[in-house]
Amino acid sequence: MDLRNTRTTILNSGTPEQKRAEIRDYFHASYSLDEQLYDTLASDEAFYLRPEPLRHPLIFYLGHTAAFYINKLIIAKLINERINPRYEAMFAVGVDEMSWDDLNEANYDWPTVAEVKAYRQQVRELVDGLIESLPLSLPIDWDNPWWAILMGIEHSRIHLETSSVIIRRLPLEQVRQLPLWEICTETGEAPRNILLPVAGGKVRLGKAKDHRLYGWDNEFGRHSFEVEDFQAGKYLVSNREYLEFVEAGGHRTPAFWTEEGQRWLGYSRAQHPLFWIRDGAGERLRTMAREIPMPWDWPVEVNYLEAKAFCNWKAKNTGLPIRLPTEDEWYCLRDRQQIPDQPDWDKAPGNINLEHWASSCPVTRFAFGEFYDLVGNVWQWTETPITGFDGFEVHPYYDDFSTPTFDTQHNLIKGGSWISTGNEATRDCRYAFRRHFFQHAGLRYVAAEQELPSPEAMYETDAAVAQYCDAHFGPGKFAVENFPARLAQICLEAMDGRPKRRALDLGCAVGRASFELARQFEFVSGIDFSARFIRIAYQLQEKGIIHYQLPEEGEIVSFHEQRLSDFGLEGLGTRIEFFQGDAHNLKPQFTGYDLVLAGNLLDRLYDPARFLGSIHQRLNPGGLLVLASPYTWLEEFTKKEKWVGGIRRAGEPFTTQEGLQELLAPHFRQLGEPRDVEFVIRETARKFQHSISQVTIWERSG
Repeated sequence: MDLRNTRTTILNSGTPEQKRAEIRDYFHASYSLDEQLYDTLASDEAFYLRPEPLRHPLIFYLGHTAAFYINKLIIAKLINERINPRYEAMFAVGVDEMSWDDLNEANYDWPTVAEVKAYRQQVRELVDGLIESLPLSLPIDWDNPWWAILMGIEHSRIHLETSSVIIRRLPLEQVRQLPLWEICTETGEAPRNILLPVAGGKVRLGKAKDHRLYGWDNEFGRHSFEVEDFQAGKYLVSNREYLEFVEAGGHRTPAFWTEEGQRWLGYSRAQHPLFWIRDGAGERLRTMAREIPMPWDWPVEVNYLEAKAFCNWKAKNTGLPIRLPTEDEWYCLRDRQQIPDQPDWDKAPGNINLEHWASSCPVTRFAFGEFYDLVGNVWQWTETPITGFDGFEVHPYYDDFSTPTFDTQHNLIKGGSWISTGNEATRDCRYAFRRHFFQHAGLRYVAAEQELPSPEAMYETDAAVAQYCDAHFGPGKFAVENFPARLAQICLEAMDGRPKRRALDLGCAVGRASFELARQFEFVSGIDFSARFIRIAYQLQEKGIIHYQLPEEGEIVSFHEQRLSDFGLEGLGTRIEFFQGDAHNLKPQFTGYDLVLAGNLLDRLYDPARFLGSIHQRLNPGGLLVLASPYTWLEEFTKKEKWVGGIRRAGEPFTTQEGLQELLAPHFRQLGEPRDVEFVIRETARKFQHSISQVTIWERSG
């Protein structure tokens, strides 16, 4: 078995028995390669060191890839008993690199290396038996139980990379060079990098559920983007090219660094790339298990913060809009070259999939048309924080693989490195790391005028905002009608036969009623005091989609996507404007309305009488004011002396309905009787607020 040349499995071809044999071979090759990576450690002591202070010692990762199989097979209900519950808890949590200002100094009672290896053997035998016995039909897609086995295999290949970077940081005496991990010996003069033109065009990304290859959940869905023409570096940035930045004092010039980069510099005290050794004995490079004379024509390896600072320095020196490529620009460049996808190539077209060396190689070694190293050698940092594509769904077997990285703090890396294998070496793979993290990653810069989109967390995590997203656009609850949609319906029924030119939705929250009113009104103003709510309304107006997470129980959350098109509300955004504003103190422009809706607003105002005494100024004669409120008067929102009802006056009960009649009588007459409308707010999967709002309709009387 050639451990240094294996390919990910095609899931929709062949016979079931052929596929069973392929998956079995792929599993054992992956498992053995994972174990033989750790053979490079010179002693058991090395497993317990922390050369990367923001990550666990290597003993964790030795156990983690095995424990992962058991944890996922339990979730997939392919097994119902654990091998070692203690290990499967200990080796499950703490994979993602921490931030330097959020260090976890917990002491773990790690088992011995021999104990972990014995546990790994038990897991190998269990998975092997499962592969031999589990019923198999093709194709295998992500709803198939076999997906859990493939998930374990591809997961172990991710950790080949991350563990090899940690090994690379161990003291040299703690590692040994083995033949399986032999490095490249080629080096020479570094080339002069130049910018070459790249034609823009439409980029389309995202897999369908019936794709023939395994994929992580963030690879599925739909994405399209029109890329403008740009220029890109012919080569990856070499050690020699990056040296110019170092010798120009780049690490000592804050102007080249982002605020985050400056904070990282303060923590790390970095003066040059991590794997460079500059100690007066000649400049050298640390590979996984050796120090070698500096190969100036190999690609530099840096984190995103260093890559970005280099680009800022380059932009200042050249006067060109130099930056890192976006994910879309990287695909635009890659796909121009018709590069075969793994597993279809005869031989890896670049320094990737471990088919050439266990190290980088010269940036001039692998050509793709006029460019070099479009795939392989080192990963390439992008400007794009990872997020899900349209239609993204969390895979139930691994609900926290992608979503924790959709926080604008993890940037995508593209192209793969010399040790990228399996899914990592495919066109559609999407991996992202925190910007201060070191991978076998470098950079290719571009000169591009196209503006970068502002980073935006995919899932709304603000609890109150997420509750309102769900209340406005989530599924029905206990057969209670959607409250903002029902309010809009009541308004439109009341407006029958009346002019429907302009409507004002006060306390619009995330905007459902505004969109519903826009079905018939020519123009709608949505106003809310909370910028957090208005931000979501803007997003719906611009993109037609929102994502949010809701608590299920304890720390378990669920992830949700809603689209205007699901409610027949698409295309109405041009009729609406959303504003942050105070209902007590509206700007003069907000006048001349045929309808004012104040949904569940009244008992959250600090001076409701002031609002009620002036709202007629915003309405046309004959216009309607629709008030809805559960009359939940609380002093945290409204001082008791400002309540317009729910009090005792002269010792007798004085209701809010009576207060409304008193305050509105000078300018309004009430139409019909009050009506009750229920609404439900979800707190957790098993806790809901069920309330009743009273709706009254008032006509402005001249």
